[in-house]
Amino acid sequence: MIRYAVVGAGWISQTAFIPAVSLLENSVITAIVSGRPERARQLADEHGIEHVYSYEDFDELLSSDLVDAVYIAVPNPLHAIYAIQAAKAGKHVLVEKPIATSLSDADAMISTAKAAGVSLMTSYRLHHDVGTITALQAIREGKIGRPLFMSATFSFQSEMGNHRLDTEHWGGPLQDIGIYCINAARHVFEADPIAVSAMSTRRKDDPRFGSVDDSIAVTLKFPDDRLAQFYCSFGAYPIDTYQVVGTDGVLTMDPGFRFEHAMTMTLKSSDESEYVHFPHYDHFAGQVSYFSDCIELGVEPQPCGEEGLADLEILFAIERAAASGLPQKLSPKKSLPRPSAITLRTIKRAVA
Repeated sequence: MIRYAVVGAGWISQTAFIPAVSLLENSVITAIVSGRPERARQLADEHGIEHVYSYEDFDELLSSDLVDAVYIAVPNPLHAIYAIQAAKAGKHVLVEKPIATSLSDADAMISTAKAAGVSLMTSYRLHHDVGTITALQAIREGKIGRPLFMSATFSFQSEMGNHRLDTEHWGGPLQDIGIYCINAARHVFEADPIAVSAMSTRRKDDPRFGSVDDSIAVTLKFPDDRLAQFYCSFGAYPIDTYQVVGTDGVLTMDPGFRFEHAMTMTLKSSDESEYVHFPHYDHFAGQVSYFSDCIELGVEPQPCGEEGLADLEILFAIERAAASGLPQKLSPKKSLPRPSAITLRTIKRAVA
């Protein structure tokens, strides 16, 4: 049984992570770390979690024998601080994406975890989801021929005051939801992009977007003349879908990224048509179950810290492209493991 501390008791921890761990037999939450201990105490009592710590007392928790691993869901610029601190204390680390807000911080997180002999995993829950794995496997099996083009649209109306709209937290649609599109494209084409271009918008008449873009459109060029395009927005009608066009067919996932609803896949080719409505498994429970298995078995988890670093480099290139209006080239990267049946875990969601 792997014992977790939740570091950051915001929406994602309350809505997704904490309820998910309650479904598991190999994982348990033993502590919550928060900047609002009174509110965290209430949350802990609701879920039968014994210990609550403030951020100032994080060292005290790490020096105890209360936890084996930490789940880091604090604002983006703080990921590295708490991940490095936990790794140095010998605790395994599951960190929300983007992994960090600088390449140097991400490198430091990776090297610290390796030096300490602990696991560092970036929280890409879709790597453990049956819909995503099935779609990638269908593409790898050639069911749409050779994949040539991927398009994705991911948007919703963000509420005024949401942390996603705070530039101090490295907020914005690219960092928060565009990263899903980037990661999906890398695994659809089993490669990293070699060039990016982008254009963004910032509505002057909308007070939500005083410091961050409301929308961004991105083109990624992959080796062998393959392209991906995505649009993401904090100020548009909610949509969550991607489509992969191949030489012999097309595959559509709708929804494709969010965890609140079950995914569906439509596959059309010259030989067959297929529609799959996947069971609504808990993405976070699958992810934590897998990570705990890796810890217990002493196996390096995937997606690792390097996976988070790969997407981070692309995010920065896109930012440069949008700011300059010029395409940005990217250097080839070492190949990383791809999501597969090995990373898949199917945990039934709790009935509300």
